[in-house]
Amino acid sequence: MTKVTFISANGEHRSTVDAAAGQRLLEVAQSDGQPLEGTCEGQMACSTCHVIVAAEDFGRLPPATEMEEDLLDLASHVTRYSRLACQIHLDAALESLTVKMPGAVRNMQGR
Repeated sequence: MTKVTFISANGEHRSTVDAAAGQRLLEVAQSDGQPLEGTCEGQMACSTCHVIVAAEDFGRLPPATEMEEDLLDLASHVTRYSRLACQIHLDAALESLTVKMPGAVRNMQGR
């Protein structure tokens, strides 16, 4: 199990939930009612699941692929700790993860 803490764009604690190993962060967030659209349903064709990973957790994640980094270049409010939630697969070694919602999202599919 991984404890995932969600922080709002203005820095307020939204919730902390338990996530099973193997789940994608996008699915965990959507199940918890977090404001992550995930327009492409995890196919890495948009950037509407952009999150900002806590600095202390960022280095514990596998690095982003070049394709993910290219999509993040198109997202709003990107920081050096930005990732796409659809590309974060939770595993048993990751005991906790804190992510913040960005200030805005940009839907690259134009819907």
